Amino acid sequence: MTEQPDVPVRELADIPAVEVISRAAVMLMSSAAEKLGLAEEDPNGGSRLDLDEARRVITALAGLVTASVEYLGPHAGPIRDGLQALQRAFREASAHPDQPGQGPGEKYTGPVY
Repeated sequence: MTEQPDVPVRELADIPAVEVISRAAVMLMSSAAEKLGLAEEDPNGGSRLDLDEARRVITALAGLVTASVEYLGPHAGPIRDGLQALQRAFREASAHPDQPGQGPGEKYTGPVY
């Protein structure tokens, strides 16, 4: 059994809101990328592609970003860029892409082309 060094545990109440929101956004982005197969060596392999799940996660991310953009400060730009990249990747992965404005999260972000 390996011993783990004493790692200080931060109380949730001590973590600034922007950090909590940013971490949640990164988790949602990572999940969406996995579900779009973007984390695989061959993204076109499709073994982990799950567009239904990706749509849900991207929509949740869009809602979070839209609702919290005013609190994200300098983090807002990169998070928005990541969201848009995922929305475009979703459109590219779809055999029958949604109409502009109908894709995942676009009811919150507006159309992504």
